[in-house]
Amino acid sequence: MPRARIMCSIFAISLAWTIGKRNRTIAPRQKNKIAFIAPLIAGLLLPVLWSSQNPPRNQKYQELAEKIRSAGLRHEKAFKLLEGLIKTSGPRLTGSPGAAAAVEFMRKHMQELGLEAWLEPVTVQHWVRGDTEEASIIQSSERSPYFLSVTALGWSIATPAPGISAQVVEAASFDELRRLGEKVKGKIVFFNKAMDRTYLDTFQAYGEAVPYRGRGAAEASKQGAVAVLVRSMTLRIDDDPHTGMVQYDPKVAKIPAAAISTLDADFLSDFLQKNDSVVINLKLSCRELPPVASANVVGEIQGTEWPNQIILLGGHLDSWDLATGAHDDGAGCVQAIEALRLIKESGLKPKRSIRAVLFMNEEFSVTGGRDYARSGRRKKEKHIAAIESDRGGFLPVGLSVGGSPETFLKLQGLQDLLKPPGIVWVRPGGGGADIGPLAGQGTVLMSLVPDSQRYFDVHHSAQDILASVNPRELELRAIIMAIVAYVLAEEGL
Repeated sequence: MPRARIMCSIFAISLAWTIGKRNRTIAPRQKNKIAFIAPLIAGLLLPVLWSSQNPPRNQKYQELAEKIRSAGLRHEKAFKLLEGLIKTSGPRLTGSPGAAAAVEFMRKHMQELGLEAWLEPVTVQHWVRGDTEEASIIQSSERSPYFLSVTALGWSIATPAPGISAQVVEAASFDELRRLGEKVKGKIVFFNKAMDRTYLDTFQAYGEAVPYRGRGAAEASKQGAVAVLVRSMTLRIDDDPHTGMVQYDPKVAKIPAAAISTLDADFLSDFLQKNDSVVINLKLSCRELPPVASANVVGEIQGTEWPNQIILLGGHLDSWDLATGAHDDGAGCVQAIEALRLIKESGLKPKRSIRAVLFMNEEFSVTGGRDYARSGRRKKEKHIAAIESDRGGFLPVGLSVGGSPETFLKLQGLQDLLKPPGIVWVRPGGGGADIGPLAGQGTVLMSLVPDSQRYFDVHHSAQDILASVNPRELELRAIIMAIVAYVLAEEGL
């Protein structure tokens, strides 16, 4: 390719990249426009600049990609592995017997596939939900009692055994909480911040609402509140509360925190409009136990020429305990292993090592990803690229790529290989929480992005079960991971 063509291509990517970075500091409504414009610039300019010279390597890998795709769709073994994981372990809350069973099941399975497999120790927190999760309206001018659908948020402290009984005040934002001032003292704060249904990207809606789940207890405690109820992070109006982590502030008192279903959040909000004084009794029996020894599960196909150069495929093995974590993140784990199986079954011997890492403890504090990056084993290794999947097992639509514009340009050239199994775009972006610590080593971070419209229907709720996973969509994700990983292992970056 002529130098001018290369420079123009890099300019197009850099321009889109700069706009994407500025997007972080702009008002939400403007973000929608910019989030559309940035990839559009790259999408319109790159085909023109690149059209006459698709990377020659794509022709070399086309037949191979078709072989991997046919092998995967013929048997859909990713779903069978997910089924085995769930039957063996059930929910896999960090530190639980289910998490320990999952570690051993996945290690054994990778060994049976003929992969080199081992465990790397991780010390994890151990929080348990307990048997009691109740919230009831016990005093109002109209009805009493009325039970609300709630669940404790992860890391929440317990209430006293009789519960906490207090008047409820509603706030839709932290600014509104601060305006309430003294009215919050001694009350239960009800954060009723709904995910914005107008966003096409449901993760953008989640990102705007989730601070109330994470920081809500700490912010309410600063104002003297005794507990919080937080509207569940989902677009659906149903009776399933969705859990997630609380982030306490060591400078203020910890207070109990629970999520309330969206159906009851709407009910409670309407009820508060009609009643001057509403008292709720909240009972939670969750508690923190001493830390537990656990492990990341690692398996790989060793490279024939540069075995210490790694292409990493990752997911997190722990899950929440309201269901079996089929999407979050059982799907990410099984597709990483299935990608390695497809490569091995195809008789391929990559020049660089391709490694699946099933990280432990992503949901609580990402200690699995942190300890993996810090391990002494990494001193002799160079992670070229890391691809994470932690957005459910839904239909794949895109590949999000970190690194420099030059790196992105190289990966953009893979798009024609990835179109048949469903990838419609490759855009600037990055990876997830577990592989984030590898960025300091110069690793290019990537994420396989699915259609997101259904993810928050099940996310962190009792609906995250095997029946919610489509076997074919899950297998397509493994196929894409296998193709990308093998090409990167052969070509490098």
